[in-house]
Amino acid sequence: MSSVAIIGDIDTVSGFRLGGVKKAEVVNTADEAIVAFDKFLEEEISIIIITQVLANEIREHINRKIGSDVLPMIIEIPDKDGSSEGSSDQMNDLIKRVIGVEMVK
Repeated sequence: MSSVAIIGDIDTVSGFRLGGVKKAEVVNTADEAIVAFDKFLEEEISIIIITQVLANEIREHINRKIGSDVLPMIIEIPDKDGSSEGSSDQMNDLIKRVIGVEMVK
C-alpha cells in the first residue's frame, strides 16, 4: 500500500492531477463515487482524498467498508464551492481513528 488517489469533481481532480496525483476519478453522482471508492480499495491505495460533498453522500458506504481501520486514510477536502458544515467533526473522527484518542472541545 503506497499511493494517493483523488475522487471528486472535474475542477478538484484536475488540480490534484496537476500536482502529480496519477490515480484520479472524476465523478458526478454518489453511485459513481461508490464505484471509484471501491476501485481504489481494491488497488490498496493508502490515502484516498475525496471531496466533502461526495463523502457526505456516501458516508454509510465508507464507514461500512473502512470500519475502524487506519488504512486507507480517508481525507475529506472542500470542493470548489468551499467547506461543508461538520468539517471539525470529521477531523476529530480522523484523529481518533489514526491515534486512538478523542479530542475534547
